[in-house]
Amino acid sequence: MEARASAKYLRGSSQKARLVIDMIRGKNVNQALAILRYSNKRAAIGIEKCVKSAIANANETAEKANIAVDPDELWLKAAYVDRGPTKNRRRLRPAPQGRAFRQQRHFCHVTILLSSEKPDDKTKPDVKATAPIVSRKAKRGGAAAAPRAKSATSKSETAKKAEGTEAEKSPKGEATKKGATARKASKPETGKKESSAKSDKAKGRKKSGE
Repeated sequence: MEARASAKYLRGSSQKARLVIDMIRGKNVNQALAILRYSNKRAAIGIEKCVKSAIANANETAEKANIAVDPDELWLKAAYVDRGPTKNRRRLRPAPQGRAFRQQRHFCHVTILLSSEKPDDKTKPDVKATAPIVSRKAKRGGAAAAPRAKSATSKSETAKKAEGTEAEKSPKGEATKKGATARKASKPETGKKESSAKSDKAKGRKKSGE
């Protein structure tokens, strides 16, 4: 069961009233009233009256629906503050050297929603099972969050594989390699032939001189 109450045109800005509302949101009614009673904020007086009004509304709705509700077991399901009007409610404050500062009088609207169910009773979706596990070091960043470097052995293996694939893809390279090896093998033979021819010429000259 739920009950609602609102207090409108409370003196003070909505920003200051939210400081008080944040302290009592999601708590038990008795705890909220104790916090508001011993709070030094001016907005706590109007918010306390609004909470008591919501409790009275809950008892009345329970009686109409013929439901037994214990007011001590009520919880603040929702509590929020809206901004009120400031038009035609401005004042002037004296300032030095004959000047005047504009001072606005703010108002706010408070709404409180009570429920007989605890906020923890709702079943929450299992987010931990779907979300990946991240370590604290990875969240901080730095060297721990960087990807790990591959080892030297893995690099050498990848390089060999790349060379093998390049050789398979390019048959022209193999042909050029074979031609180069054949040329190297043929060079020393030509050198031997030239040397033998020179020696024969020298022998012929010697014979002619004799």
